[in-house]
Amino acid sequence: MTEPDGKPFLYVVVCAAGIAADVGQLIAAAQKLGWEVGVIATPVAASGFFDIGAAEAQTGRPIRSAWRVPGDPRPFPPPDAVLVAPATFNTINKWAAGTADTLALGTLCEAYGLGVPTVVLPCVGEALAAHPAYRASLARLREMGVRFGDPYSGEVQPDGGRPEFGWERALDLL
Repeated sequence: MTEPDGKPFLYVVVCAAGIAADVGQLIAAAQKLGWEVGVIATPVAASGFFDIGAAEAQTGRPIRSAWRVPGDPRPFPPPDAVLVAPATFNTINKWAAGTADTLALGTLCEAYGLGVPTVVLPCVGEALAAHPAYRASLARLREMGVRFGDPYSGEVQPDGGRPEFGWERALDLL
């Protein structure tokens, strides 16, 4: 469903990883491409991993991290697409298992059933990425039609810097 102004609506699901502080880059890039954006954060991500006030100002909408009370109006229209960035080890594994114990995970599980295109930018360190459950989760999500951007470990490079996170490149996968 698109917004009344004809713009498609993108749900951005933000997980608790340090790179989440830069989610405004993704919001700006999506808006530049004509998307309206609503942000859904995992409860831990909402506890200080990014500037909620800045994201609300940028999107013009509240940041959601908790279920709404029955009867309350829906603050976002249904999504035309969902982008999970950064996607953590925990979120990827719980999502692949069908666990919907937070609004973010419930939204991801439901998106599959609704046939909503979903893109993921994993942000998982090398040690966790080696875990067999994670590899199985990636395979299951791919079988479900989820599209993946380049993985990001955030590991410090030999020059002391960190690799760039693919915020804008993720939009190319939608």
